[in-house]
Amino acid sequence: MEESKILIFDTTLRDGNQAVGINFSLEDKIKIALKLDDLGVNYIEGGWPNETNQVDVSFFQRILKYRLRARVSTFGRTRKPGVSVEEDPDLKYLVQPNIPTATIFGKSWVLHVKDVLNTTLEENLSMIYDSVKYLKESGREVVFDAEHFFDGYRDDPDYALEVLKTAEKAGASFLVLADTRGASEPLEVYEVVKNIKGVFETPLGIHAHNDTGMAVANTVAAVKAGAVMVQGTINGIGERCGNADLVQVIGVLAARFNYRMDVNLRMLSTVSRYLRDIASLEENPRQPFVGKYAFSHKGGVHGDAVLKNREAYEFTDPAIFGSTSAIIVSSQSGTANLAAKAKEMGLEADKRDPRILEALRKIKDLESKGYVFEDADGSLFLLLHEALHGSPQLFELEHWTSIVTWLGDRQIVECVVKVRVGGVSMSASSEGNGPVNAFDNALKKALSPVYPGIAYVSLTGFRVREIDAPSGTAASVRILAEFESNGNRWTTIGVSTNILKAAEEALVAGYKYFLLKHNKQ
Repeated sequence: MEESKILIFDTTLRDGNQAVGINFSLEDKIKIALKLDDLGVNYIEGGWPNETNQVDVSFFQRILKYRLRARVSTFGRTRKPGVSVEEDPDLKYLVQPNIPTATIFGKSWVLHVKDVLNTTLEENLSMIYDSVKYLKESGREVVFDAEHFFDGYRDDPDYALEVLKTAEKAGASFLVLADTRGASEPLEVYEVVKNIKGVFETPLGIHAHNDTGMAVANTVAAVKAGAVMVQGTINGIGERCGNADLVQVIGVLAARFNYRMDVNLRMLSTVSRYLRDIASLEENPRQPFVGKYAFSHKGGVHGDAVLKNREAYEFTDPAIFGSTSAIIVSSQSGTANLAAKAKEMGLEADKRDPRILEALRKIKDLESKGYVFEDADGSLFLLLHEALHGSPQLFELEHWTSIVTWLGDRQIVECVVKVRVGGVSMSASSEGNGPVNAFDNALKKALSPVYPGIAYVSLTGFRVREIDAPSGTAASVRILAEFESNGNRWTTIGVSTNILKAAEEALVAGYKYFLLKHNKQ
């Protein structure tokens, strides 16, 4: 297939910002725009500047201070019915900043013209023509978004096409077909784009929403049919179910269809994480191309095959997108997976080593009791280290006591810990905001005289999950404890019917892992 150049139009700062739970500050928008520019997108839609949206007004003033490679675009609507373009206050905001591109949407579905705008079909065409011409004559490149195009084409194809012809006649540089309700499907999108492509000299674009879960597929279908501009958001954030995920769209167009784009593919993972962190979004570990598990192999057959030839279960090289392969160890794994994981952790092992088989049996037994080692790399390392080299002689917890005292509405939690290091008993006491926190503080305090590096370990996460709900108060709980020290992160697990016992197991394992792997004292 002949390579085609596809333009990436990112609307994270505008359409993405309309997602429930997301509200980018001015500083957030500047930071994201700079990161998108580093990624290499062609267009960055910065927002909808108007009287009631001063953050976006300020954004377009501020962003001019940076020399971005991407073209920055304002966003707005056509003029109001019965109002001239010179008198429309929103259009004035689109021409005030020295921004090279203006994106404007107009109605292409008869239902919206009559029931939402409450105007005539003729007036809607005049609104589109006047608005595009006004922006064009102001020296702007104009991207026209035909809102609800596929719904409109399905309902009245002649009028939907007339909308596009009007925008083209007025000087639009791109005609973007929007599946605004996300109600279309790939075969339909492909046929529509293919059928109308020859009608227009102006290049076509696609803007798909994800209400039926097909935004990425619809976007790719439009490109296959001839669209040259794709609009979407990083990680697919947006109104309702979101927009087409540009991470996936770019990945598919590059890996499966060899389309040329200006983006730096290796930055996809970095930008995806960056956006998620700024927006305080939970990680989607199964996000294609960049998710934590996107190139992970859990099944024994899969892991064994990938170790022999990665093409067996990986459709492309994950490094292209800034991702990595991973062999996941669980009850579904085989000795090949476990040996590969051991080597990954710096422990030499062979899948035929009887110690590896014994470790695998132990893992399967523990997972039958509620342990999950997929997300507990610290505990898995300790298990493998013990299987291959015996138990590390670091420290033993002799006992600990935690006392909670309530003084009115205020609680005081005190903990005393006693550990044995090299045959010597050591104890320490500490307070905390709860029994586990007090235990964690006291344990570190007791170990610090012998292992001073442990003072720099932070407990960054503590997740509790019930795993045997029918048993009621006798149910087992699973605790995952997350640690960090000097940029290194690891997770350990504890399981018990007693939540404090499970916490003890996870915390002790966390510090033993640190002492084996990262302690430089």
